Amino acid sequence: MGKAAPGCLPGARSPILPPMTRPLYHDPYQPLTFAASVVDVQGQEVALAATAFYPESGGQSSDVGLLRWPGSEARVTHARKDKATGTVWHRVDGELPPVGAEVTGEVDPGPRWRHTQRHSAEHLLAQAFRRVNPAFEVASVNMTGPECTIDFLGDPGEADIRAAEALLRETLGRDELTLETPIVPEAELVNYPLRRESKVGGQVRLVMFRGSDGDFFDVSACGGTHVPGAAMCAPVVILRTERVRGGQVRVVFMAGEEASEYLSGVYQSARTLAQEFSAPVDKLPERVAALRADLSAARADADALRARLAAQLVAAASAEGTPPLRLLTLDNAALLAPVLTAVPAGEVLAAVGPGGRCGVASAHPDVKAGDVLRAALAVTGGKGGGKPDLAQGSTADEGGFLEAVRQVL
Repeated sequence: MGKAAPGCLPGARSPILPPMTRPLYHDPYQPLTFAASVVDVQGQEVALAATAFYPESGGQSSDVGLLRWPGSEARVTHARKDKATGTVWHRVDGELPPVGAEVTGEVDPGPRWRHTQRHSAEHLLAQAFRRVNPAFEVASVNMTGPECTIDFLGDPGEADIRAAEALLRETLGRDELTLETPIVPEAELVNYPLRRESKVGGQVRLVMFRGSDGDFFDVSACGGTHVPGAAMCAPVVILRTERVRGGQVRVVFMAGEEASEYLSGVYQSARTLAQEFSAPVDKLPERVAALRADLSAARADADALRARLAAQLVAAASAEGTPPLRLLTLDNAALLAPVLTAVPAGEVLAAVGPGGRCGVASAHPDVKAGDVLRAALAVTGGKGGGKPDLAQGSTADEGGFLEAVRQVL
């Protein structure tokens, strides 16, 4: 008789589902090292009777870490929850522990803490937006990277976004909000000020941040991990906003240690830049604005000088044939456009510059610049096009382009 597949009995008509995994990750004070038995193995995944590894869900990444058992250990790279059975499956890189083995799990504290700060900040920031305007409802969230996102309905504008950020900053600065995670029957949810309707029924886990005055700041049905005190996810910084599908506004934010590291890096870069500009950091925007104004003026002066030089170059080139044709070889490709726009009335002008940049301009009623350019490039190789009065492109034969134009005309 062949060997039965894991989780099945010989002759069974359907697999026996492994038992539900007892979650240990909901308690913020639960040690990240735990002991449990292996109840099933499938492929490279291991199911445990209990686990402190948070399984990826609700926009939050899974925990990672180690499984140890007598004589061996393996890396846990991902955890997922089977919604049908409640079993948490741990993807293992390397050797697998056998069914029945007693293992010690070790959740990496760094990723767990970052994920916890991100998720808590998402709740609090969403509530801050709701308090600015109840129309700002959450459509979706993602907290799988340092830059987290919340997609909002209600079209919050820049003033709303800054108001929500300021409200949350003030709230976290008071250091009063503490975490409560009761599990309540679905029928009792009406007794709580839920920010959004619960998507689960039965016994529902609530994540509540309550102030010392007893008032709730945020109440949500959630199975994620969260900080014991709201101030522990500070600072919460909005980086930018984007308009996404369905008219929703995506708010990109960072929280906790990741936000602090980001802000520190931004400040160091700003300080370095300020030193190069001989300005204090707080005056850097003014200094940059002044430099941009100087640059704009310099560009305008350069454009005027190029236009004057182009007119002189065109005037110095003699016209030949009928229709009158002027040919120019340029030593600066930036002069191509101003030269072409300086073509005299009733004439045709062709020019070529460094890198094969070329063009034809026509102020003659019977000559179409685009047609002439394409015909010349058919001889010399290259590509380009344009309108009847001006066409530009690039050629593979700088030396032969002007002669090709002469032959076309």
